[in-house]
Amino acid sequence: MVFPFKSVEDFRIEINEEHELFRKAVREVIENKVLPRWQEIEKNNEIPKEIFEEFAAQGFFGVGIPEEYDGQGGGQTLVAILTEEVARAVPSLAVAIGVNHLFGIPILLFGTEEQKKKYIPPIARGEAFGAHANTEPAAGSDVAGIQTKARKENDHYVISGRKIFISGAEKADYFVVSARTMPVEQALKETGKRWYGISLFIVERDTPGLKIGQRFNVIGMRGEQPYEVILDEVKVPAENLVGKENEAFKYIVTTYDHTRIGIAAQAVGIAQATFEQALNYALQREAFGQPLIQFEMIIQKLADMYMKLEAARLLTYWAATLADQGRREFVIASSLAKAFATEAAEWIARQAIQIHGGIGVDEETGVARYLRDAVITTIYEGTNEIQRLTIVRQLVRQAFGLKI
Repeated sequence: MVFPFKSVEDFRIEINEEHELFRKAVREVIENKVLPRWQEIEKNNEIPKEIFEEFAAQGFFGVGIPEEYDGQGGGQTLVAILTEEVARAVPSLAVAIGVNHLFGIPILLFGTEEQKKKYIPPIARGEAFGAHANTEPAAGSDVAGIQTKARKENDHYVISGRKIFISGAEKADYFVVSARTMPVEQALKETGKRWYGISLFIVERDTPGLKIGQRFNVIGMRGEQPYEVILDEVKVPAENLVGKENEAFKYIVTTYDHTRIGIAAQAVGIAQATFEQALNYALQREAFGQPLIQFEMIIQKLADMYMKLEAARLLTYWAATLADQGRREFVIASSLAKAFATEAAEWIARQAIQIHGGIGVDEETGVARYLRDAVITTIYEGTNEIQRLTIVRQLVRQAFGLKI
């Protein structure tokens, strides 16, 4: 036994020629259509609509979505490759893709066939955008702590509450919204489970009472910064309930089990970009009469950066492979990948700035933006502190069948 897994074969990564051909195709689009516009995106804090139109034409929004719902298929591995290549140029654009998965995954896994046929194809074709409204002022990583409420009235639900840090909210056509359909006190009394009593709903953008509030000017991810979503007595048809009433906590955390692989891939893209920039600069820049790359300290930095980069990539592809195989072990792997890759990206970006010296903190060079973006990846989709908690809980459950 390779503790806590059963065999060394559990660590196999399945990558084939089709994956590489796809990566090259994505790289070509990114190099030609996206990378030349990174300064424009940073300055305007907006992703040009032409880029989204290009992505729709290329079928990128459908990657990871089953073909029966107008997607391209491909699973988590293809999504990770796409995300990595996009984040290497503009990390916020990778967020825009990931938000659609945050919307679509709970519907694909737990929704009705009618919900899938109505809401997933427009997303896959790039004709509509989705968003995932869960985080609240008093509840982020603590999903069970949400306070938005939904009450049943005849053939619909009425939702009231406030969501914050919702990526993609400003352009979303559809939202999945979490709300309590049973108070915490009642859930504890009846089931002994604090997380019980949360339900998930599909809410369309033009529903009366749904408002997009303030934009949060976070330090990074310019072009795809989060918004506040206000729900004031929003009436939602009962058929827009996803899965079973009161059991959506499981749907939400299962969604994050999948999407945190995408966050790891974002981090790998950031790490790749900053490593490339640092290596190129060290080869070209001279100091004290010799190239930087001849200094032992720079050599050590570059070697450590490269080790962390490749370790992060391998963990990410491994988690994606396990997810594509339908292995439950992917949960611990995705937390390992997310925590390691995002912290590696932050560290690598920091070293890249140090190697560049003074121009590393000049916004015109484009190095510092990656550090800001990397910091954010360590926080969303479950902070890395939560990932460590998940890792140990899954470890104990997987190895000993115990809950802690």
